[in-house]
Amino acid sequence: MGTERVVIKLSGRVFGDDAAGELKKYARMLLDIGERIQPVVVAGGGKVARHYINIARGFGSDEASLDILGIEVSRLNARLLIAALGDDAYPGVPVDLEQVGKAAAGGKVVVTGGLHPGQSTNATAALIAEKVKAKKFLNATDVDGIYDSDPNKNKNAKMFKDITVKKCLELLGSENSVAGAYDLMDIVALKVIERSKIPTVVLKSDPATIKSAIAGKPIGTRIVV
Repeated sequence: MGTERVVIKLSGRVFGDDAAGELKKYARMLLDIGERIQPVVVAGGGKVARHYINIARGFGSDEASLDILGIEVSRLNARLLIAALGDDAYPGVPVDLEQVGKAAAGGKVVVTGGLHPGQSTNATAALIAEKVKAKKFLNATDVDGIYDSDPNKNKNAKMFKDITVKKCLELLGSENSVAGAYDLMDIVALKVIERSKIPTVVLKSDPATIKSAIAGKPIGTRIVV
């Protein structure tokens, strides 16, 4: 593995119905880029997490308990990717920032899920990027980047090539918020990116796209600090 680190937040969609085929592609990509850099991957919870959360919410579970359910599912997703990577992955799923740091020190691909209730996996990924001194944070999502309005509702929505943290916060705070705002970036993630000046890109979750972003090609939306 290379010595520079890149943190990649993977959309929970990757772990959906075609997980076997998808994860093989992602594992191959991670091993390819691993010759130059060390990937640290954060798995999202996706559809399965939402399924569990919706059922438990119907039973009257409190929000912190629902968060824990989502975290458990994201950790199971992480285990699936670890299985796809085989011996090239750190074998365990770290459960806190200190464990992530120790796992990364071993030099293998590290895969984790959520860490703490009340924190999105985006915020978790930003904190991990800070902890492991990542040279880049890639937030791989279901959309191509950050738009000025929801592209699913507004066909004239424009995608930003570059956006400041301040502008992101403004979009989050308005009713006409960033497309799938919570899925893309949230206040905690943005504040961590800002304080540690972590180069961050929001992009479509696709192995070839992620590879291009790591190579420095202008893809998705770059968050400028």
